[in-house]
Amino acid sequence: MKITAALFITLIFAGEISAQDFPTGPELSETPGKLCDQPSKLRYPEKIAYCDRDVSYETKEIIIHEYDQKFNYSIAKMPRGEFKIDHLIPLCAGGSNDITNLWPQHKSVYAITDPLEPVICSKMAQGRLKQKDAVSLVIEAKTHLERTKKIIEYVSRL
Repeated sequence: MKITAALFITLIFAGEISAQDFPTGPELSETPGKLCDQPSKLRYPEKIAYCDRDVSYETKEIIIHEYDQKFNYSIAKMPRGEFKIDHLIPLCAGGSNDITNLWPQHKSVYAITDPLEPVICSKMAQGRLKQKDAVSLVIEAKTHLERTKKIIEYVSRL
């Protein structure tokens, strides 16, 4: 089942999923985002730094533990398959594998936000969207799920 932002919010209010058990967006105090500073190549007309995906199992476990301890979530008690470790700033937009760019994202959240990445990065590749604007839009979408659909529509028209 595809989960929209409206359905996600409805499920939370209905008590079918608990937003208290996991983050519905990155905790910006823990995950402010970081750009790639050790690139494997430069991409797009803007020549942004690109880092290859490289996040160890141990790093993923540390991130889950930190979110549970610092923000009182219950991620470690939930099935691991319900989460991925998300790059706040996507690699395709010049994000880093640094722990300050990673957070545990529940499948109900990434069902909403994942469609944004290919649209953003496609527009960057076409030279129609600057990295700083892409980063702002991604952070806005991941911290305000109800705005994600409108952001995708906006970027698609660029």
